Amino acid sequence: MYIGTIALGLWFSATSCNGLLADEYAEWPVNIWCWGLFAWYYRSGERKQRIEMLTVVAFATPMELFFSEVWLIYEYQRDLMPLFVPAGHYFLFDLGRICADKIKENWALPMLLPLVPVVFYGAWTGGDTSAVLLLVFVLIFIRLGPQPRLYAAMVWAALAMEIVGTSLGNWTWASEVPWTGLTAWNPPLLVGSFYCLGDVLVNLAVVKFEGKDRLEVHA
Repeated sequence: MYIGTIALGLWFSATSCNGLLADEYAEWPVNIWCWGLFAWYYRSGERKQRIEMLTVVAFATPMELFFSEVWLIYEYQRDLMPLFVPAGHYFLFDLGRICADKIKENWALPMLLPLVPVVFYGAWTGGDTSAVLLLVFVLIFIRLGPQPRLYAAMVWAALAMEIVGTSLGNWTWASEVPWTGLTAWNPPLLVGSFYCLGDVLVNLAVVKFEGKDRLEVHA
């Protein structure tokens, strides 16, 4: 359901359903479907899941607006963030968690190895110098964060989603990252590091709402 919603929703929005809808109406069927699905999951979910869903939306919405409207590291197809994006963030978060449950405990770091030579290639050619910094962030999350398998899974899930979204033209990443002097591919190779940060924030918030003293750490 998540994969189909993300892939088909991005295609529908980007192409106006292959030109069947006027461009100004292209996002609305996707908005309605995504928030309808979000509401259905919320209604049928347990208390912890509901807290997670609201927390993801609460963090994702201002972060998206900051990245796209203030920092300007990417630009959406129709300028302003589509309404389906915050709900989509929860779908991707939960999809990453499903994938993480299928990963062995000691696979988190090895899963990043295929990306390392590509990171150095991007830095050497100058096309994606931001990847080196983002790789460091991901390694820190995996080594010190409470859910290393989730972070490793999110790196790949986010990259796949970003490739689909950028190839369809739903959004475009800036080749030069404002304020930093760094460069980035479209999409950046380690864009998943932003999602790792979001996952950590969500987990911390859930722990707070549940009244626990600390996060459960997984090796």
